[in-house]
Amino acid sequence: MYRKQEGTPKFLTYLKVIITDNQSVMSKKSLEKCTNHDDCPVRNVLARFGDKWSLLIIKLLGRGGVMRFNELHKAIDDISQKMLTVTLRTLEADGLVSRTVFPEVPPRVEYAITPLGESLIPHIEGLAKWAHENMGEIMRRRGGVGEIARTGGSVSLS
Repeated sequence: MYRKQEGTPKFLTYLKVIITDNQSVMSKKSLEKCTNHDDCPVRNVLARFGDKWSLLIIKLLGRGGVMRFNELHKAIDDISQKMLTVTLRTLEADGLVSRTVFPEVPPRVEYAITPLGESLIPHIEGLAKWAHENMGEIMRRRGGVGEIARTGGSVSLS
């Protein structure tokens, strides 16, 4: 059951004023749907990509074309095999990644970005650009300049 959190009405009012999509303002009806997580496209999609690995995997497959599981695992050295498997299955279920199994011994499995996944890449790149441009300011406000080095992984979105 959805519990309304403090600040939600102010946030929705803010969204009514500033959210635009291709020069059109989000309708009040679709905005009201955002109070229920299951009906809100923005919250639903962000919930899927809000994890630590999804955007990175999409970006890697967008750069590298077809990749096998071990190639992805080597490219993201701090992800566990289980987490990589779970994330790939989720992305496949959402239609962002395709999985092809070849009937060989041992079985060969390849992952590739789908057209739907490709359509997400410019938005990931925009987010990565914004993050790089603003990370200094964010870290300054957090008061943890050293945090960048501690949270950095082997692969970045840029």
